Amino acid sequence: MNYRMIGFSLGRILFTEGILMGISLLVSLFYQDGAVFCFIPAILLCLIVGGILGLKPPKNTAIYAKEGLVTVALAWIFISAFGAIPFYLYGLGSAADCFFETVSGFTTTGASILVDVEAVPHGLLFWRSFTHWVGGMGVLVFVMAILPMSEGSGMHLLRAEVPGPAVEKLVSKMSDTAKILYGIYFVMIVIEILLLVIGKMPLFDAVIHSLGTAGTGGFSSKALSVGAYNNPYYDVVIGVFMLLFGINFNLYYFILIGRIRDFFRSEELRTYLGIVAASVILIAANIFSLYGSVLESLRHAFFQVSSIITTTGFATVDFNLWPPLSKAILVMLMFIGACAGSTGGGIKVARVVILAKAAFADMRKMLHPNAISTVRFEKKRQDEKTIRSVHMFLSVYLLVFCSSVLLLSFEGFDLITTFTAVASCINNIGPGLEIVGPMGNFSEFSSFGKILLSFDMLVGRLEIFPMLLLFSPAVWKRRKKKLPKN
Repeated sequence: MNYRMIGFSLGRILFTEGILMGISLLVSLFYQDGAVFCFIPAILLCLIVGGILGLKPPKNTAIYAKEGLVTVALAWIFISAFGAIPFYLYGLGSAADCFFETVSGFTTTGASILVDVEAVPHGLLFWRSFTHWVGGMGVLVFVMAILPMSEGSGMHLLRAEVPGPAVEKLVSKMSDTAKILYGIYFVMIVIEILLLVIGKMPLFDAVIHSLGTAGTGGFSSKALSVGAYNNPYYDVVIGVFMLLFGINFNLYYFILIGRIRDFFRSEELRTYLGIVAASVILIAANIFSLYGSVLESLRHAFFQVSSIITTTGFATVDFNLWPPLSKAILVMLMFIGACAGSTGGGIKVARVVILAKAAFADMRKMLHPNAISTVRFEKKRQDEKTIRSVHMFLSVYLLVFCSSVLLLSFEGFDLITTFTAVASCINNIGPGLEIVGPMGNFSEFSSFGKILLSFDMLVGRLEIFPMLLLFSPAVWKRRKKKLPKN
């Protein structure tokens, strides 16, 4: 284990976080909201600790798979702990409350303990949503985009942080790949902000909701989320952009280099859009009696489906009051999630497709034992290693999910609240049903419950294994040096 390189990487990340927190300080100064002195100590602490750890690179700068997984897991814990300091100094809640809120921001979950969102200072609201922007594409992806890092090290970090069953470089250099991803990310955010401002949404609110959309996070400047505006134009713009940010960013790169056909030939994209279309039609038909208008039913169905499948978590209505069929579809979408390589969470559409095809392939083998059955995805034959990794992911995912539901049951809430609270956190969605519904929050859980759900958010965002490996003694053992033979 290269401990010095891990410490050096964490130092760079904390130092970068301190600089990024400075943007929120400027927002606070602009609005003179009284939160300035909450940011200054946090920024100084990030810069000092980050500067000490990342002052001088070690002689051995190599990061292998094990170091990459540990670095990513520790990085997300560190940035969440340091990022919670401004909230704690302002007095938004206990240490567990502030840590939960910050983890929810960086993991782009959007679950909140805040009751009166409008009373929170502008600077803190901006920092709360800015964590979505940083965490959406990945904290270490951002660091790789602005700081030099060896190619091998970068690939191991990218694999550990970017969601999906497989990670590929867009260009030969990892740093260039990170810059391309963030370039696409930034341009899409700017376009959304402009469209919302054109629709006369206040600039601050447009920035907050665009940051939440881009990171598929869902923090809003309003307690009633996007529904506070009751504006069909905002619903359409944000709903469409949520879907766009739920698409694999590699496909946008194909458009940039003129490979338009490859974009539309994507099997995952077609499946993703097909699921969205089917869900919107079913829910719109199911809730028609509540709204009495086809357009109104389609509008709310589209927005909620777009929000849930991309794991963003914005809401225009209280879907907790919808019929059981509609709520069942939304819960199903919580688990499916967005596309691999997007800013969304969940199991991912790619994994769902591979799992379904593998299941049918196994059934064909049962009927025809001597037949050769292959699983193809995106016109490529999937080897046994890929299929096994998808099955392993699902197995561990279900194990963590069931364990979390069991532990959270000690809180004493009803089963729907407990089940959907875990589902929303581990899939990085935000709202669930009942107490944690779109018009509710997570403030009623104990400190234990909030820490457990924070762990679930980190597990879900980092694709489970980086966080779990922190608890493996074998990971922390030093390699024994081989003695020369006599």
